[in-house]
Amino acid sequence: MKTSFINALISSVMLLVLATFFMGLRLNLDGTNLVVQNAGSVRWNWIATGCAVVFLFQLLRPVWQSGLKKISGPALVLPGLDGSTPKQKLVMAVLIIAAVAWPFLVSRGTVDIATMTLIYVMLGLGLNVVVGLSGLLVLGYGGFYAIGAYTFALLNHYYGLGFWQCLPLSGIVAALFGLLLGFPVLRLRGDYLAIVTLGFGEIVRILLLNNTALTGGPNGISQIPKPTLFGLEFGRTPREGGWDTFHNFFGLKYDPSDRIIFLYLVALLLVVLTLFVINRLLRMPLGRAWEALREDEIACRSLGLSPTRIKLTAFTISAAFAGFAGSLFAARQGFVSPESFTFVESALCAGDCRAGRDGVAVCGDSGRHPAGGVTRADARSQ
Repeated sequence: MKTSFINALISSVMLLVLATFFMGLRLNLDGTNLVVQNAGSVRWNWIATGCAVVFLFQLLRPVWQSGLKKISGPALVLPGLDGSTPKQKLVMAVLIIAAVAWPFLVSRGTVDIATMTLIYVMLGLGLNVVVGLSGLLVLGYGGFYAIGAYTFALLNHYYGLGFWQCLPLSGIVAALFGLLLGFPVLRLRGDYLAIVTLGFGEIVRILLLNNTALTGGPNGISQIPKPTLFGLEFGRTPREGGWDTFHNFFGLKYDPSDRIIFLYLVALLLVVLTLFVINRLLRMPLGRAWEALREDEIACRSLGLSPTRIKLTAFTISAAFAGFAGSLFAARQGFVSPESFTFVESALCAGDCRAGRDGVAVCGDSGRHPAGGVTRADARSQ
């Protein structure tokens, strides 16, 4: 009980410290000075409630864990959600409809955060192809993310191409770099592969930082346009050379939140397409080859499969998804710089799919994976 009390106290104190800086304090401009002020009693009440919940949860966790062990019955199995049955298709349709309607019911800031969250979801799904499905530890995924973002930024800056024109090009360019990276790392595994890919991510960032004539160096590239709806822009006035604005074409009152909601819907569409593509790949022989490579490369060779080809496809497809996400990130920010693609981004992506050997394969075939299509990259050690 003493140990549980200490753990509960430490957890609640850590939450209090983090929440104080993120929620309890507010930065305001006083002329040219930045002033730190109290965020108000409402937020402090939420912080106190959260700390109390965490404290009680950690304190009573041994009690309910021991109680769960005494309960007899079948183990909890996560249901599959791959759209293979009419019921699953209905559930997925309801979830998509709810996700589409949600941004119209919440604030602009919440929708903007959700858009960034969806971008990281896409990155996590893409990285999961090479980490969770193929069992290859990659720590430089942010490099492909940066390539996709800068492809859009450079094509728009020098050639005036829009988002929808650059979106497939960003994926293609990132996929080509993934293919090129796959060749020199074919014989590497585990930590050695992670170190090489980590170096790749840093090389991309340093090249973008030092090539000031092309990429702008540390100043980055600004004035990146937002996505349009069949040429209709969501600004107050159309850009130079643009066609018309969304509100003017439909005779609506201008609302700046329309641009944020549309960007969220674009991100949601790309995430749904990513899930669909990965789900289809898992059902194809290529997906089974990825899993065979992850479980045992020697056995994979004995089955007549080519590990070289399998690794290259994993790197290429995974990099393409990062390129799509990078293009969407550039459109959301309207500005890109090398400092947006540090190792922290790669670490966040790795955390999205539970990093390294603890990756998960989402949207799998529940017939092959009893846990609803969720597999672990370290399955051979279980």
